[in-house]
Amino acid sequence: MSTFPGPDGGAAEDLLRTLAPQVLGTLVRRHGAFDACEDAVQEALLAAAVQWPGDGVPENPRGWLLTVASRRLTDQWRGERARRDREAAVFAEEVPEPGPDEDRPGERDDTLTLLFLCCHPALSPSSQVALTLRAVGGLTTAQIARAFLVPEATMAQRVSRAKQKIKSAGARFVPPPPDERDERLRAVLHVLYLIFNEGYTASSGPDLQRGDLTAEAIRLTRALHDLLPGDGEVAGLLALMLLTDARRAARTGGGGLLVPLTEQDRTLWNAAAIEEGTALVTDALTWSPPGPYQLQAAIAAVHAEAARPEDTDWPQILALYRLLAHLSPNPMVTLNEAVALAMVDGPAAGLDLLRPLDGDARMSGHHRLAAVRAHLLEMAGDLPAARDAYRAAARTTTSLPEQRYLESRAARLNGGDDDGKS
Repeated sequence: MSTFPGPDGGAAEDLLRTLAPQVLGTLVRRHGAFDACEDAVQEALLAAAVQWPGDGVPENPRGWLLTVASRRLTDQWRGERARRDREAAVFAEEVPEPGPDEDRPGERDDTLTLLFLCCHPALSPSSQVALTLRAVGGLTTAQIARAFLVPEATMAQRVSRAKQKIKSAGARFVPPPPDERDERLRAVLHVLYLIFNEGYTASSGPDLQRGDLTAEAIRLTRALHDLLPGDGEVAGLLALMLLTDARRAARTGGGGLLVPLTEQDRTLWNAAAIEEGTALVTDALTWSPPGPYQLQAAIAAVHAEAARPEDTDWPQILALYRLLAHLSPNPMVTLNEAVALAMVDGPAAGLDLLRPLDGDARMSGHHRLAAVRAHLLEMAGDLPAARDAYRAAARTTTSLPEQRYLESRAARLNGGDDDGKS
């Protein structure tokens, strides 16, 4: 999407990104043909980016985009081969004007249905992420490709294949049936969680964080919360993102080196985001059964409450991790539980909890296991073993900032060889 010049450019661009999934949802609901509708909306967004800076934002921007996209769709179908002439002729008799339920945002919003479609179970998680960012987030293929450090052609193929898979699966633009809704919503939340995590700690490349992805994940999750204010896990995910992203400014030091939580300057944390996130999860836990996202948000809130690392309520965090492990057992939860256990009962207890993960195929070669073990070994005073574990973790991570951090931790334990300098 093109950017708008001038002081109001950011607001206009935000408006386009908010309206894009609503317009796309309306077109797909009317006409099907997700692929063609998505292309038409992208052309309408480009037209707005060209015309609005000079002409001003129209009184009904959503209706303007819907009309332009509908006309683009008509032009596309008119230009296709003869086998579609009859379909195009019927459709092109009259471009429908926005109806009373579509010209006022909030009256009818198809964004949730569009999210369900982009997170269709026929798609792989990577395809769900790409299609969600393209169709619901309004990002261009080039922007998504840059965010995930792949060539634009590769990402274009991924998005195209995702659209074809949805078509082949016979997916219709309707909300999932009641017996599938919860499962499909979990897929939507997982995709938003993946987008946020990739932005907060990039899995590869020279940068630790990608603010564009974290901001987009928060924006989309906030929109989902507006659509489903009575879902505790949606509120929990939004709270988790806000509380986690609040620490972003303190996570890197000089030269972009990663700063661990215990060493961060907490005055740099975003107090407004912490307040909003804490209020969201506190409220959700009063009326909703606790779910994994709410529990992770509650843990983040406990960390945020501590003015100093030594003020952290580790027993409460350990209790929350144990509940999380009961509800949603997975190796990453165990890693975090081991750290909390070490803070409460000592590093030996945490190391004992890690041992079963050595035989877990999901953790094979994952740098996080070696990194956590290194941290606990350092706490236990076994510096040679800790140094070896830090180096093992550094060899397996694909994130350059994490690699530099882990190597610097190993260098600090070199018995004075380099006096801890890196």
